[in-house]
Amino acid sequence: MIAIPAVCLCVSLVLLLTIIILYKLWWNPRHIQSMMQSQGIKGPSYNFFHENTKEIIKIKNQTSSNAPMDFSDHDIFSRVQPHLYSWMKSYGNNVLVWNGTQPEVVVTEPELIKEILVNRNGAYPKTKREGFLKKLVGDGIVAAEGNKWLKLRKLANHAFHGDCLKDMVPAMIASVGTMLEKWRHYEGKEIEVCGDFKILSSQVISRTAFGSSYVEGIKIFDMLEKMAGLILRNAHKMKFLGLVRTKDETEADKIEQILHESIMGIVRKRRDEVMTGRADSFGSDFLGSLLKAHHEGDEKNQISADEIIDECKTFYFAGQLTTYSLLSWSMLFLAIHTDWQEKARNEVLELFGRDNPNSEGIARLKTVNMIIYETLRLYSPVILITRRTQGKVKLGKFKFPANVDLAIPPLALHRNPDIWGQDAHLFKPERFAEGLAKATKGNPTAFIAFGFGPRTCVGLNFASYEGKIALSMILQRYKFTLSPNYVHSPFAALTVQPRHGVQILLQPL
Repeated sequence: MIAIPAVCLCVSLVLLLTIIILYKLWWNPRHIQSMMQSQGIKGPSYNFFHENTKEIIKIKNQTSSNAPMDFSDHDIFSRVQPHLYSWMKSYGNNVLVWNGTQPEVVVTEPELIKEILVNRNGAYPKTKREGFLKKLVGDGIVAAEGNKWLKLRKLANHAFHGDCLKDMVPAMIASVGTMLEKWRHYEGKEIEVCGDFKILSSQVISRTAFGSSYVEGIKIFDMLEKMAGLILRNAHKMKFLGLVRTKDETEADKIEQILHESIMGIVRKRRDEVMTGRADSFGSDFLGSLLKAHHEGDEKNQISADEIIDECKTFYFAGQLTTYSLLSWSMLFLAIHTDWQEKARNEVLELFGRDNPNSEGIARLKTVNMIIYETLRLYSPVILITRRTQGKVKLGKFKFPANVDLAIPPLALHRNPDIWGQDAHLFKPERFAEGLAKATKGNPTAFIAFGFGPRTCVGLNFASYEGKIALSMILQRYKFTLSPNYVHSPFAALTVQPRHGVQILLQPL
């Protein structure tokens, strides 16, 4: 016979579990939704069975995301993030959405975004990375908080700013030169440039940050691209409490292991050079800084082997993806707007002639800089910036509970007609003729292609330098127009990319 106390205990546990499940899956989401609606923040209704996934899939299916666009129109927010565009039209500038039971508020008001990204009191830390995304970037500088972030940021700042950045110029020039040697075989013909820009940006980050070559890092780039593909494929899939392990999750584990082994191979090679006396230091590049902090740093500044791996993954991935995207779209704009191409070429020839670019001249480029800014505005390398509420906060006129995710879509900010005008979707580099502050009408968060505040992307200057050098060297050698074979079909990967590449017709000067 089962003792009555045991039966009571079982019943109590079942009842407690039921209460917890009901609280998490029903009462708390309904409470938060009611709380947000009372403040004017609305959105698609919470649904226990399919969160907002069903609505997202429906909206995306109704959007002809694969169909060609008119390439004179760059109003791509409704195409790249159609669910956010649709919800903002229906519910306003700030929208409550649901990722499972996790509330997320999409924020597009510049003043609120400024408060979030400046994060003076630490109330808005980074959103916690989980699943596939964590396997891609780990717990490195992208996700770290507090003293750990300060330590990693200091290392990255040293490696990608000031004199260290200037020292990278010869390697950037050499990498662009290698690419342009290949282009000589396409003079007078059509060439698809995106593939070459992907290799170029991979070569540059390999040489400048890790003292290696694209060939040595090719397995790393391949694995990072596969992991990014898994992230995209699973972005809006419904999750069933993690009870069933998927084929993609198993694949992600394998990719993560290969990444670890490949990066450790490069790390061991550098370390062994020092240990055997073939080198007298770990070097002054980013990898050298990481190894020095691991082996020689004091207890406060020392970093672990896992942190080295995570930092390498982050900078290999970001160093390739952002510059590849920037150069691809810049070439499209210059191929279409040949008047701006000619203005930029005249500036480059006036500053450098036929010589390679130099740091002093790069700093004086104005027209090229305007073109890059406008490219970044229309085709931001980041399509979503995320934070969360650490505790109860007051954001502007709104009150948020703890553990609410905050999502900021740069594509929406960059097309705000109140800031950029009714022609915000058009390519007009002259917006930046008097600088960024004038272009944004004093709204610093109206342009957040690389973030804003203390966590502005550490690679901003690196990407800008590489972009200016590559465009300058191309303009010195070629005139180019858009091929009639080009199909304008931007799509959202982890950045906005041209689905079918960018085909141009090259004519040597």
